[in-house]
Amino acid sequence: MLVDSHCHLGSEQFATDLEEVLARAWEAGVGHIVVIGESPAAAARALELAARDQRLSATAGVHPHDAATWTGATEEWLRKALEDPRVVAAGEMGLDYHYEHAPRAVQQVVFDRQLALATAAGKAVVIHAREADEDVIAVLREHPRATVILHSFSSGPGLLQAALENGYYVSFSGMVTFKNWGRDDVVRAVPDDRLLVETDAPYLAPVPRRGRRNEPAFVRHTAAHIAGVRGVTAEALIAQTGANATRVFGPRVRS
Repeated sequence: MLVDSHCHLGSEQFATDLEEVLARAWEAGVGHIVVIGESPAAAARALELAARDQRLSATAGVHPHDAATWTGATEEWLRKALEDPRVVAAGEMGLDYHYEHAPRAVQQVVFDRQLALATAAGKAVVIHAREADEDVIAVLREHPRATVILHSFSSGPGLLQAALENGYYVSFSGMVTFKNWGRDDVVRAVPDDRLLVETDAPYLAPVPRRGRRNEPAFVRHTAAHIAGVRGVTAEALIAQTGANATRVFGPRVRS
């Protein structure tokens, strides 16, 4: 089963043609989509979508851009949200030092709290890391029981090594198809049983769709490209990443 492990399907960019987007995904062979809820509002939308179709699951969390909005009430919201069987992971969460929409110290505290809640709930964590690898590693080190997914991986060798040493899952988006990617060694380095594929739609549409709004159907292009880089068939890559998605997200995602 082809699984889009990270998609912002609740985005306003899909508001006018969501049913057509989903129809194209199923026609392209996508079997499941993990809809990212990176804020309380986005999580509510993701849960609404997951209630409509078993082929959709949700996540719930607070993006580092919004870390300054975190309160005690937010923490209680997330604790409760992670009890919902439609929520298969927490996040996306993490650190972003490129934009710094929230102070770094605040991002780190909120990241730490979400990791603790997810670990207690037995849910995987979806990690956003941008220009913050060393601090991401440091915070993750404090939560050795966390089941970690490094989403749309483009980080440096330090975070890759941490992933390899600690058994983190690594997800690649359409970014790996871009001419300026130049890091196929990273794509090959991830163990078979820790590899995931994603769109991060509506962002990062892969070649040959680059420049368009991304959508779940396009994950097939990314999977085919990664298969070529790793020297396996697209069918084998899809089967492996589907099995991995089932393992990390749980039985709602069936391969």
